[in-house]
Amino acid sequence: MKWMILFFITLTALFMPESIAQSTMTVTDDPLKKADALDSLRAKGLLIFTTPFSRARGFGDGPFIPSETQTVEPGKRPTLQGNGSFLRINGLDAQSCNECHMIIKHGTFPPTLGIGGVGGIATTALIQPTMVDVADSFDIRTKYVYGFDPDSPMNFDGKCDFNGRASNPPFLFGGGGIELLAKEMTSDLQTFLSTARNAAPGTVTRLITHTVDFGEIVSGENGDVDLSGVTGILPEETTGLTPEQMLVIRPFGRKGDNFSMREFDRNALQFHFGIQSVEVVGQDVDEDLDGIVNEATIEELTYLHIFSVTNPPPFTDNLNSRAQAGFTTFQSIGCTYCHIPEINTDSSFLPLAFPEVETDPAMNVHHFINLKDVGFHPSQGSGKGIRVPLFADFKRHKMGPFLTESFEKDRRVFANDEFQTARLWGVADTKPYLHDGRATSLTEAIDQLGGEAQFARDEFFALATEDREDVLYFLSRLRTPDNPNEELLDLAASLAAESH
Repeated sequence: MKWMILFFITLTALFMPESIAQSTMTVTDDPLKKADALDSLRAKGLLIFTTPFSRARGFGDGPFIPSETQTVEPGKRPTLQGNGSFLRINGLDAQSCNECHMIIKHGTFPPTLGIGGVGGIATTALIQPTMVDVADSFDIRTKYVYGFDPDSPMNFDGKCDFNGRASNPPFLFGGGGIELLAKEMTSDLQTFLSTARNAAPGTVTRLITHTVDFGEIVSGENGDVDLSGVTGILPEETTGLTPEQMLVIRPFGRKGDNFSMREFDRNALQFHFGIQSVEVVGQDVDEDLDGIVNEATIEELTYLHIFSVTNPPPFTDNLNSRAQAGFTTFQSIGCTYCHIPEINTDSSFLPLAFPEVETDPAMNVHHFINLKDVGFHPSQGSGKGIRVPLFADFKRHKMGPFLTESFEKDRRVFANDEFQTARLWGVADTKPYLHDGRATSLTEAIDQLGGEAQFARDEFFALATEDREDVLYFLSRLRTPDNPNEELLDLAASLAAESH
């Protein structure tokens, strides 16, 4: 039945007017928003998430203009064989968000499909390459010269040389808890920075927030600060950035490069579909010259943001004695150094803002969502927050040579060998594994780890066979939610019918 409803939603959406969100949304700062009103907003976001975009909505990057340069940037990209719509490498690679986020459980047979899940290997995004050596060439006539990394020459060596990034789509589940944690951490880091700016030269300010240690700041003269002791969050290139801009937790994206789901959404719309939101290019601006303006409105991004952060969280299945033994071993070999099992928030209310200010999550807040209403459990004890069992730490770590990417230096923000700690909640249902989906099993994924994870990797493979299997059995208890978003399908179908 649910798939009949989902089919109806998608079919109806194909014939919807150019603006998906026709009604005006009234936002409020009242944290006691009624559940039925919240579900209406979520359902509108679900419609945007599942609707296939068309040229009439601005899909694609517009006409080819010979004078345009930087053709890896959205709005200026070529299309595959000049088809005018698709590229597949470097975006323009799908028509709807759900195309790449439709596998709810890869741990069932057959896989459970739905809304907001992971993507299979076929949906891995290949980001901003200018060279893909499919033929494994060694002929100098095939070498791409401009911008090609001279340290990675083409060789006949079994490698398809590639100077971009590859990213397998993660799920959206629990995004609200992740965003709330990140915003609370950012607020703490900004407070620490303010304290350090006003402290005597030489003062050391520790950056420990929500049990995660991000290093330290050393106070200098006249309010200056030294960030060389900060760990896990600084970009590789810091030129032109203020300390405030660098001390922001960015939990979304394999590299940790988006501070909120809204930022991720507006970037994803542009990259994957060529849909240029008003927030990116401005009101009534046709930057890609496709004849369409306001391809995604502020209202629509708000609906999508609300849907993205209200997806239910993953859960831990019953931990029997074997799973408990596996968890104990998981801890003892050092995995929880980075994969912190659970972090509590201070509040259960997630603030949503527009326009967003990454350094101050409390600015321009238009809506609060109580995450206890969307599946998060209260924090233990007397706290007013929620428990976020993410198995991660929001830090980037050097992961060794096997996982190192080959993104060109002049277009790189984060080091090629650094990745944000993968969140393990739901890991039993989310194969393939690692940032680009190269590992077909958890054992393969663990074997690829190096750098800061080398010790834990070696400890895992030094275990007795039974102990290794206990660890894997424990990980098999970390599941994605059952029947996520099904409560929205009837409402979304009704909204789609009204728009039609």
